[in-house]
Amino acid sequence: MPDAEDLVADALAAARGTDVREAERALDRLVIGAGPAVDAALLARLVRGIGRLWPRGWQPVDLDRIATRRLDPRAARLVGDAVAAQRRDQPGPVPQWFDDQLRELDARWDGDAGWLGRWATREGVDRITALRDAVDALVLVEGLPPIAVLRPPPGGPAAAPRVTAPASGSRMLDRVRALLAKAESTTFPAEAEALTGKAQELMARHSIDRALLDATAERPDQPGGIRLSTDAPYAAAKALLVQEVAAANRCESVWSDDLGFATVLGFPADLAAVDLLHTSLLVQATAAMLRGRGERRTKVAGRRTRGYDESFLNAFALRIGERLRAATEAANQEAAAERGNDRLLPVLAARSDAVRERLDSLFPGVTRERLTVRDAEGWASGTSAADRASLDAGGSARKPVRRGR
Repeated sequence: MPDAEDLVADALAAARGTDVREAERALDRLVIGAGPAVDAALLARLVRGIGRLWPRGWQPVDLDRIATRRLDPRAARLVGDAVAAQRRDQPGPVPQWFDDQLRELDARWDGDAGWLGRWATREGVDRITALRDAVDALVLVEGLPPIAVLRPPPGGPAAAPRVTAPASGSRMLDRVRALLAKAESTTFPAEAEALTGKAQELMARHSIDRALLDATAERPDQPGGIRLSTDAPYAAAKALLVQEVAAANRCESVWSDDLGFATVLGFPADLAAVDLLHTSLLVQATAAMLRGRGERRTKVAGRRTRGYDESFLNAFALRIGERLRAATEAANQEAAAERGNDRLLPVLAARSDAVRERLDSLFPGVTRERLTVRDAEGWASGTSAADRASLDAGGSARKPVRRGR
């Protein structure tokens, strides 16, 4: 009888292959193997694999997102618990943001001995199902590629570039959230547009104030990054919305379609604006799309409906992007009139250059993907929902999505 580590290795190799029967036979051998030894080997390999992800750019929330996307809910929860187990054994310093993410994910670990049996009991499954979930989790963890390192990982140098953000309870952010909540709840497009525009102006003014203050700071902020989900359906349209909101807030965005997220790079105040606005606008766009679909004179289904929805969301994203950039420019002009172009413009230009340098260093091989409009009615409805303005309803979307390799 092979030892536990060999049994686990054989099960993983079979699970990665195409022979379903061999995968089941390898799983059967795990079942009849020495239970405690097999469980210990699975846990050790899971913890080791997860620990290798942090220096390769992954964060707990990223791992949770991809596990939820690619695994069934049970196996995804197992990955989360294994992250908590890995945290216990993590060598070197652990940054506060890392533990904050673990708390948000509600990851927990009750101890090594009998861990898989306790997990199976908690999930209400038998041992063979628990072993299958553990193997699936391992296949995912060990197969993930490196991604951009946005924050110093656990175990690295304790010192890190200063990256701050508006306090979650700040009065400015509270005002923005209130405006966006009203925009999401109204059924009148013009009102939603006005409320969203006001939120963008507030965030743009805050960004300017922060930039001018930071220009004289002893330890100025540095560009950071966040990742925003772009899951199906209509992943490309969601990525376009992220890109448009990012551009209006002096950020850069790169879409990783295969991993289901867009990476946004920028300064902290601008990233906070992108996160808030994107979340709200996605809610608004989806609600408007469903209303538009219901108001169509002819009822269609299948691919025709998908073409309408996708064109609607693409048009919404492009027109909203224009509108947000107009609000940002208005805030820039107002600030320049108050404080002078000679002071403001060099500061904003320097920050834009810093963000582009960060983009070039993290994503040297990006490509662009042009989006095709398949439904003129959807395009017109999406444009109207965004701002009642006339845009070209044929051909291709005017701004391609930047895609990471």
